[in-house]
Amino acid sequence: MRIDLHTHSTASDGTDTPAELVRNAAAAGLDVVALTDHDTVRGHAEAIAALPEGLTLVTGAELSCRIDGVSLHMLAYLFDPDEPELARERELVRDDRVPRARTMVAKLRALGVPIEWEQVARIAGDGSVGRPHIAAALVELGVVGTVSDAFTPEWLANGGRAYAEKHELDPFDAIRLVKAAGGVTVFAHPLAVKRGEVVPESSIAKLAAAGLDGIEVDHMDHDEPTRARLRGLARELGLLTTGSSDYHGSRKSVGLGEYTTDPEIYGEITRRATGAFPVPGAGGTCPA
Repeated sequence: MRIDLHTHSTASDGTDTPAELVRNAAAAGLDVVALTDHDTVRGHAEAIAALPEGLTLVTGAELSCRIDGVSLHMLAYLFDPDEPELARERELVRDDRVPRARTMVAKLRALGVPIEWEQVARIAGDGSVGRPHIAAALVELGVVGTVSDAFTPEWLANGGRAYAEKHELDPFDAIRLVKAAGGVTVFAHPLAVKRGEVVPESSIAKLAAAGLDGIEVDHMDHDEPTRARLRGLARELGLLTTGSSDYHGSRKSVGLGEYTTDPEIYGEITRRATGAFPVPGAGGTCPA
């Protein structure tokens, strides 16, 4: 089985619609794909309606969190999307995205970048606006060569010149809320230092003690020594280890299924979940 547990669609900051994403996942030879848009489950219905036969969809979201001043992302799988407290927190994060993005645009303009809010809004479309959309605008303007080049201290990295904070969950609250909604939590790309400051291993240990299920190890932003370090930490803390592409369509160079999760780990994730269940494909018909 080929299992990719971290992807994004146009419901947040990917470039594939949810329907396109599941079709592309099947074409890439995946057996299981998780749709984990930022702080939203809005793309799930379309993905399920278009799900090709032979592909299983894991519903989820990537939750924006912050601990001791450091941002982190928490992958939440197979939770009840209608659980009211978790739904309310996701809504608070989403509602803060537009004011935050406008603040970053204003900071870029103050730095001499001729960016306009209308440009960012056009790129975001119906998705939840975020830094990748602003980064794409910087690429259009020729300020940087790629979206990844915008995530530096010079521009949009955590603490960068044009960075602005947003409402984020306390990760201990995120774990509690996801668990209460029957879901499973995995710390996304925990040592992706190229993205900015990362949380110390002591904090990961505290999160594990609070019920964190796993950490994402095989990821494009982790080199081999980092992956080995994380595997050792996972063994020490009793955490599951996952691998995934963090696919964003054409916005990043990584392809679907470039990094995958062991089938035994996937089985344990589904065993622990009670809020929702993986959806097997039956030959979807939803248009792109």
